[in-house]
Amino acid sequence: MKRTTYAGLVNKEYLNQEIVLKGWVQKRRDLGNLIFIDLRDREGIVQLVFSKEFSQGALAVADDLRSEYVIEVQGKVVPRSEKEINPKMKTGEIEIEVHEAKILNKAKTPPFYIQDNINVSDELRLKYRYLDLRRPEMQRGLLIRNRITQAVHSYFDSKGFIDIETPDLTKSTPEGARDYLVPSRIYPGHFYALPQSPQLFKQLLMGAGFDRYYQLARCFRDEDLRGDRQPEFTQIDMETSFLDAEEIQDLTEGLIAKVMKETLNIEVKLPFDRITWEESMARFGTDQPDVRFGMELKDLSDIVKNSDFKVFANAVQNGGQVKAIAVPGGADLYSRKAIDNYTEYVKRFGAKGLAWLKVTAEGFTGPIAKFFKEDEIYRQILAQTEAKSGDLLLFVADRSKVVADTLGYLRVAIANEQQMIPQDKFAYLWIVDWPLFEYDEGDRRWVPAHHPFTMPNEEDVHYLMNDGEDPHQAHAQSYDIILNGLELGGGSIRIHDRALQERMLKALGFTKERAEKSFGYLLDALDYGFPPHGGLAIGLDRFARLLANRDNIRDVIAFPKNSKAIEPMTAAPRPVAEKQLQELHLFSVNEHDENE
Repeated sequence: MKRTTYAGLVNKEYLNQEIVLKGWVQKRRDLGNLIFIDLRDREGIVQLVFSKEFSQGALAVADDLRSEYVIEVQGKVVPRSEKEINPKMKTGEIEIEVHEAKILNKAKTPPFYIQDNINVSDELRLKYRYLDLRRPEMQRGLLIRNRITQAVHSYFDSKGFIDIETPDLTKSTPEGARDYLVPSRIYPGHFYALPQSPQLFKQLLMGAGFDRYYQLARCFRDEDLRGDRQPEFTQIDMETSFLDAEEIQDLTEGLIAKVMKETLNIEVKLPFDRITWEESMARFGTDQPDVRFGMELKDLSDIVKNSDFKVFANAVQNGGQVKAIAVPGGADLYSRKAIDNYTEYVKRFGAKGLAWLKVTAEGFTGPIAKFFKEDEIYRQILAQTEAKSGDLLLFVADRSKVVADTLGYLRVAIANEQQMIPQDKFAYLWIVDWPLFEYDEGDRRWVPAHHPFTMPNEEDVHYLMNDGEDPHQAHAQSYDIILNGLELGGGSIRIHDRALQERMLKALGFTKERAEKSFGYLLDALDYGFPPHGGLAIGLDRFARLLANRDNIRDVIAFPKNSKAIEPMTAAPRPVAEKQLQELHLFSVNEHDENE
């Protein structure tokens, strides 16, 4: 029998038609001479009705059906009675009177229910991923991902971009995350690296004259997994020549608008707001701000620098800051014990403590209220924080980074805890004018805020080109696109001048010889008439996760790794046979069975 349509797409337009459906048994309800089967496929569920009145043979088949059996049926689409209509189902107004039925394959009882909102471990879901992916919410995530990629291809094609693949076997470079290495059989002791991004190749394509490139690029990073990270991921990658930063941002906004419309039928307002990196850090304590709610950081340093509360005064006098957030209604929401729990938690950000005040109609209450009884300072604090009676003020006094990290975390944590964030809102924002460098306190060295090929602002080029000037004061022609408090993507204008690129590498600690060894092919290319160029990359996995309203990017990747970088279904990575290692001139320090 040839399938007519998908089960989840049958509607009143098919009334009184004979159709053929194929799929999985979701549920079976046996009423004796009447059996109901919910048939499921990737588009949804439709109700089948088996009765000896329609077909004795089909009823006999239905009697043998169990969950997850694969079947095909032929029958007539009929309306449900008024009282049987299910408004929660797309197919809830109709059902199928089955005339013929056939079992295509039987199934064992699955290790978990094939339905949404199951309470089962991620490890079990990943081990039986082919079953997990049958669940409607998982299929919806991958279907949304597919609609995103279709919109991406359509948009870039309409804008004159060319889809060009770049290599997956490349040269290892010393910057960025740890590379995945691939040993060469032909050249013993030599290794390819899997690309962390197509960055240098897409820049070289600009030098080759392909002024509008894009690609759905596979990227690989051998780093510890946390949050939404995967060792392999996909980015929507683009590069252009002869466009400035705002023009690239405008192109990106057009892409996002098309994706939102074609994926979720949502119109987005253009252009997106733009704020500088410094403003983002000052107002939100992070360069990935969630602007769906308020509770912004307020600087009180000038107000409290001469106060009697020495913790505040000393912090300002030592070059630090005093900032606060006002929690709406927090005076009643948070007990002293709850605040103490937060105080203990924020120590991980370097904060020495968390001061607080509750705002009442009579004034401040709390451990430090006695220091702020004066009418003038009381009014100034209320005006600066925009706090009202019943609000809770949380203060941090420390170095600017500690203040930003601590209050930036508290702002989001409290908003989530109090359900202050509208979950049906998509808030896009550009963060622009980034520092060219940032200091890595773990490695105790300066690193690129984006990557070593980012162009500084025109007025800041002298910081790199003139000996004796501090290159770390320069800002960059770079930009990140933020969605709901997460970095969706980022990009920059690139360096197209060899002398400036060499100076950039020097500022990062590269000797001339090391720069030549690592990036000589790019430096040589810059000698041959390289055009001004720039680009951007958007994380496809994260974009799909946000649009599908899933908690983790694993839910929009067909076969992801777990938090230990293991793929539980195939048990990868695994040892390989000694013969394979010998061919690659390698040996393993772990004993293993060659048959594994």
